[in-house]
Amino acid sequence: MFDIPENFINRELSWLKFNTRVLQEAAEKRNPLLERLKFISIASSNLDKFFMVRVIGIRHKYQIGINSADESGLTAQQLLQEISQYTHQMVKMQYKHLSNIMNELEDYNISFTELGALPDKGKVWVEKYFYEVVYPVLTPMAVDASHPFPFLANRSLNLAVLLTKGREKSTALVQVPTVLPRIIAVPIGGRKKYFVFLEDVIMKFCKKLFYGYSIKASAAFRITRDADLPIDEETEDLLKEVKKSLRQRKRGQPVRLEIHKTMGNALRKFLLENIPVNDSNIYEISGPLDVTCLSHFAGIPGFEEIKFQPVIPALSVELQEDEDIFSIINKGDLLHHPYYSFEPVVEFVRQAAADPSVLAIKQTLYRVGGNSPIVQALALAAENGKQVTVLVEVKARFDEENNINWARRFEAAGCHVIYGMVGLKTHAKITLVVRREAASIK
Repeated sequence: MFDIPENFINRELSWLKFNTRVLQEAAEKRNPLLERLKFISIASSNLDKFFMVRVIGIRHKYQIGINSADESGLTAQQLLQEISQYTHQMVKMQYKHLSNIMNELEDYNISFTELGALPDKGKVWVEKYFYEVVYPVLTPMAVDASHPFPFLANRSLNLAVLLTKGREKSTALVQVPTVLPRIIAVPIGGRKKYFVFLEDVIMKFCKKLFYGYSIKASAAFRITRDADLPIDEETEDLLKEVKKSLRQRKRGQPVRLEIHKTMGNALRKFLLENIPVNDSNIYEISGPLDVTCLSHFAGIPGFEEIKFQPVIPALSVELQEDEDIFSIINKGDLLHHPYYSFEPVVEFVRQAAADPSVLAIKQTLYRVGGNSPIVQALALAAENGKQVTVLVEVKARFDEENNINWARRFEAAGCHVIYGMVGLKTHAKITLVVRREAASIK
């Protein structure tokens, strides 16, 4: 039984099927339209991470000569081929769903439109927006004998531009700035709301960036790079090892190239001469590249009739009583998530930080938000003289740098910090408060 490959499903192919089910929610008519848009975005974000960690891991094995079959009977080479086939089909399905959703949004007076289809008032506004907001931020980069192809950041959106000046041909790159909104609302009044993508605005007016040249062609592209951290678990200094790996991540080898389907042969050839990917890792996209931005769009205020109705977690009946939280805890279990609000947990740590009877607080943290009240409470507890121990998982994937910064802040506040555990990844959410109650320690 256990030596029959047909009895096993490869882990990576299983994950791709999971992401297909996420994507299928975008086609589910019972889901509100903007929620369906979120599922498109979630599936896209998931796929980015899959390439940055899973696919590159299989490729590394193949490159160093490890090509033996796994339990499902697939070698690394066969698995890479299967992943490529499956993912190309998934991406086609993704953009088919996206096209359908955008068409349906027209019924709610939401229009993602090409610049040429905007009303005249909208065209005037977009041109003004380009010159006043976008143009000052852009930095065109020529690529020629004296200007080599620049390093392009992982998952950054870029434009490739083919230029002509007389008989002379040249190429240039323009990075789509992340400091500006990717989806731009065009405020021209009326019931219909028009939205355009930032890269379309740049391409429309990019001739202003190349004075004296004519624009022969332009198209968007995006590189996904190796972002798996090679961490030596036997190191004497785990924090130092993670920092070293983070520097390597920024310059990881390309694992996927996404190009817009309108890209011509000349620009495609130019990119492939400078970005080492094979044909199976090139994805021609029939819509806007990098649709992870759609989650933010779907969450903007308004259009409530095409969103899920908010579900408000209840407050435990016991916690509504006028009694301090430690007395209530002594009566037994209180909260069952996600049905009950998480706010009492935050309040528990806040009260513990200020309570003179609390001697120590110990907590694990896997991912830490920007303005976490839990973090603020722990820092306050340390400043109040309590023994505060925090295990910050510095191997939390894609949050390593953020967690290292938080760990430094904890140390500055007087907390004892543990940077994860060698050989393990701590994902549990645990808080322990040690308190003096009556004649005992609880």
